[in-house]
Amino acid sequence: MLLRATNILTLIASMLLLAALSAEIIFSRELVAFSPLFEVATFSVCIIYCIDFVVLMLYSVRPLRFFVRNFYILLLSIPYHTIARLVGYDLDHTSQMVLNGVVLLRSVLALYITLRWLIQRRTTRLLWAYIATVVLCSYLASLLFYEYEAPVNKAVGNFGDAIWWAWMNLTTVGAEIFPVTTIGKVICVLLPVLGMAMFPIFTVYVTSLYDRRMVDGGQSGTGVADEKDKPKIK
Repeated sequence: MLLRATNILTLIASMLLLAALSAEIIFSRELVAFSPLFEVATFSVCIIYCIDFVVLMLYSVRPLRFFVRNFYILLLSIPYHTIARLVGYDLDHTSQMVLNGVVLLRSVLALYITLRWLIQRRTTRLLWAYIATVVLCSYLASLLFYEYEAPVNKAVGNFGDAIWWAWMNLTTVGAEIFPVTTIGKVICVLLPVLGMAMFPIFTVYVTSLYDRRMVDGGQSGTGVADEKDKPKIK
């Protein structure tokens, strides 16, 4: 029951983090300091992540091995911004950039936890898992692209432009918006790679569904023919 409770809390915290990050990027254009609401949400999520890490380590067969293999999750779960503000430490430019990178990696971790929950559900089919993966990954990519490109890229006027850019690159068609920042260029390279890796899954799904129906139809037809061809016994 404790493991189940922590898993549910972790899932809720991951969704909360994605929602808070979306609100922070779309409605707040402050690139230096986070809003108080986002700091509170991030701090709460980090606490839940740390509790989940400790519970999983205690229930693990090899706690030390679990700690070593998942130490990066613990590093991403520490609320560095809140700790720096509480101790009165003024972050310089380099420290701020590093900690902002931690926030981005933490959002990727939240995305992974949410996708894992969607894919592992028994009621979730391969098609819905594929749709959820494509939609959430492209949405996160558009958030990051809008955060870094909007202040310096005149072609990105609003968040809708970022979403359109992400979907066009995910489909490997390309868009007339060219990134100018390093983060934007990296995302621009990763999105077509994700699209080329994900779209064949949809093709395989449709093909297997068609083959399955053809096989089922052939078997049912054969059964009827065999029933008619049986000799009548008087």
